[in-house]
Amino acid sequence: MRARHQLTGLLFALSLAPLAQANDFVFGHIYEASHSHHKWALWAANEIEKRSDGRHHVEVFPSSQLGNEVELNEGLDLGTVDIIYTGNAFAGNAYPPIALGSAPFVFRDFDHWMTYSKSDLFQELAEGYENSTGHVPLGLIYFGQRHVTANKPILAPDDMQGMKIRVPDAPLLLMFPRAVGANPTPIAFSEVYLALQQGVVDGQENPLPIIQAMKFDEVQSDISLTGHIFDSQPIIMNGSAWSQLSAEDQALFLEVFSEAAEQGSLDIHQQEQDLVSWFQEQGTQVHEVDREAFAEMVKPKLTDENAGWTVDQYQRLEAIE
Repeated sequence: MRARHQLTGLLFALSLAPLAQANDFVFGHIYEASHSHHKWALWAANEIEKRSDGRHHVEVFPSSQLGNEVELNEGLDLGTVDIIYTGNAFAGNAYPPIALGSAPFVFRDFDHWMTYSKSDLFQELAEGYENSTGHVPLGLIYFGQRHVTANKPILAPDDMQGMKIRVPDAPLLLMFPRAVGANPTPIAFSEVYLALQQGVVDGQENPLPIIQAMKFDEVQSDISLTGHIFDSQPIIMNGSAWSQLSAEDQALFLEVFSEAAEQGSLDIHQQEQDLVSWFQEQGTQVHEVDREAFAEMVKPKLTDENAGWTVDQYQRLEAIE
């Protein structure tokens, strides 16, 4: 009789296991633990647990522990990861119009980007992505202005002629280097430092906080402030995981991750303003450039029929005040 009760108890416990696991969510990203994005991912995880009275737990895995950006997007589709940061350009592989948010020279400044992140246009693009994939954007977090690093100044488009430059493995991010005659070379984020150190590529492009976090200034002498992309990442939740949440908890996740996205965006923007002098103090050469000369070479591609978004969507972005 006692054995029967033990077996019954075991079966009852096993029957509850999936329900317990349904409250645990995996958040994977490629950024170092020192980067602001990780700090705000941890903040969001803590807030989810606190505001849900412990019903939901989010475990955050930084530094490409769960794979590179391509693999994280695949994991989102497979359900092996529940929440990710991913570039608009990578989300654009599934729904091309959303990549507009990472197109070169489409934002005037940070305020223009911030207004876009809260605009009807972004909401429409996020809904289009959700309808195409089943996954749900929870917010849009600023990543920073992308600048070119090399072992020489990049002051004009001609300085990039034939330059072998590392880019993320997303088609949109080939647009800028190809327009100025460079040779874009996709390399996984975690492998960039070694590729620069060994001379596999001549340079790379990333925002200042990433250049600092990844110590690229140790293997590149010059940062040229091309500011060619005001980059950002949607925070995306797997559709199956989302559907497990009640309507109340869906609202909670949206609220928390929207707050994390806004505060994380302001955090990155402040770092950008502080880091120019920091790099100069470390001995890195930081160069102002004529951004308009670069932008003129890219502009025809922004309304090309193969761009991925419509001319109307591009014009609506331009018109945002």
